[in-house]
Amino acid sequence: MWSGWGFGSGGGGRGIIGGGEALKTWVRYMSRKRAENLRKINPKVPYPEATSIAQSLFNLVKERGPLTTPAAWTGAQEAGISGLKSKTHMKIMLKWMRGKKLLKQICQHVGSSKKFLVCTPEHTPPEQPDGSPKVKLQTGKRSKKGKKLAA
Repeated sequence: MWSGWGFGSGGGGRGIIGGGEALKTWVRYMSRKRAENLRKINPKVPYPEATSIAQSLFNLVKERGPLTTPAAWTGAQEAGISGLKSKTHMKIMLKWMRGKKLLKQICQHVGSSKKFLVCTPEHTPPEQPDGSPKVKLQTGKRSKKGKKLAA
């Protein structure tokens, strides 16, 4: 009676214990780290103050081009942006701005490491000289619809 489900000594191989592919797929799916929901980031300040800080940071990034986080912090200190409490607060604000689609994050491969830059959405990454790596925009997940079977 139970032999067809992998509990007995009967054959068939369609049992719960015998078929491990579904289990492997489930484990792989459940062990992935989920992407953060950037729209729900708390800017840690009242909304009017957050929009003021965001406008100042946006202007800073627009003026100076793609910036790393340390360069953005230095620029914010030089510009005297009021409302930023610390570098960590600035990072939260940059993440909040990415969630609001005000900024984009670019990944630039430098040797075996990566360099993350923030830029405005309308900024087009400059062309690199032939030997150096190109700047890639970090966008959403790739579509699986593009795969077609060869006929």
